[in-house]
Amino acid sequence: MAATIKKASKDLIDEARKWAAMKQTGVSLRYMTEFGSRPTPRNLLISAQFLHKELPIRVARRAVELESLPYGLSLKPAVLKVRDWYLESFRDIRYFPEIKDNIDELDFTQMIKMVKVRHNNVVPMMALGVQQLKKDLNPKIVYEDLDEIHQFLDRFYMSRIGIRMLIGQHVALHDPDPPPDCVGYIHTKMSPVEVARSASEDARSICLQEYGSAPDINIYGDPKLTFPYVPTHLHLMVFELVKNSLRAVQEQYMDSDKVAPPVRIIVADGLEDVTIKVSDEGGGIARSGLSKIFTYLYSTAKNPLDDQSDVDPETATTMAGYGYGLPISRLYARYFGGDLQIISMEGYGTDAYLHLSRLGDSQEPLP
Repeated sequence: MAATIKKASKDLIDEARKWAAMKQTGVSLRYMTEFGSRPTPRNLLISAQFLHKELPIRVARRAVELESLPYGLSLKPAVLKVRDWYLESFRDIRYFPEIKDNIDELDFTQMIKMVKVRHNNVVPMMALGVQQLKKDLNPKIVYEDLDEIHQFLDRFYMSRIGIRMLIGQHVALHDPDPPPDCVGYIHTKMSPVEVARSASEDARSICLQEYGSAPDINIYGDPKLTFPYVPTHLHLMVFELVKNSLRAVQEQYMDSDKVAPPVRIIVADGLEDVTIKVSDEGGGIARSGLSKIFTYLYSTAKNPLDDQSDVDPETATTMAGYGYGLPISRLYARYFGGDLQIISMEGYGTDAYLHLSRLGDSQEPLP
């Protein structure tokens, strides 16, 4: 396949450049919910026709951007591989015939399902590319100064969240027996307290595996509070924050006789936002280190890519280590109009504030 990409690449890249210049069309959580709540054959056809036009623009933008990254990042073997995946996907979607009826729609749905699978490994593969770059860079370069690379990765991963959301949502609307209150990926009555509970149990079991013990986690908030959101997104974000807190507390109290203090999760219901605060007493982060926590070139944990060639990138657990958990969690929060802030008291602990917009009407941020 890669050989055919190389042969066809001149024409294909020219075509991708043409499409990359076209305007993207954002959708909101509210629109996805309203549209998807009636997955009639006609609506599925309209959805497929929209994706047939929209996906090639978004995929082409990323393929073209992967061609011209600074510091020679575009030439790293891992990045070339990712670029080939994007070009293949652009070709598959772009040259899929016009979607005229529901038979075409089902064929198209199968094809974009394959596209989504092809891109499963993009995050670890890009992480590998960045690592290949770090090995070659002058050691005197301060990683936080590599702004262009950070901005590129923010755009790249935000776009990936959007592409996967659109494909996943369309595919999920074909489920003949959807779970109650679910519209594709969106749960119209999601309980943030319940999702936080499940994500923190997952994080705690990983901490137990790694250290043999784990601090308690106390959750405060009304389990009956619900609002429309994507549970898998929230699970990923809370898992990451709690995992970081557990690790900080565990390492702070490892050689101490004192009982490790619990990690506290507070869920607050506001008019505009539902906010989840994850608080720990794990010693905090020095102010000089705070600027680094949202960069893609910094991690305090051992990198899983160093000793595992076949990590499963879709399980959030492997996010420990490539230093991508926090910046990617912040992108997930911002994708639907929220945000993630980290406030630290060095010598005491860290508070992470995860703001989720409960209005659901902000457009996707389109990089």
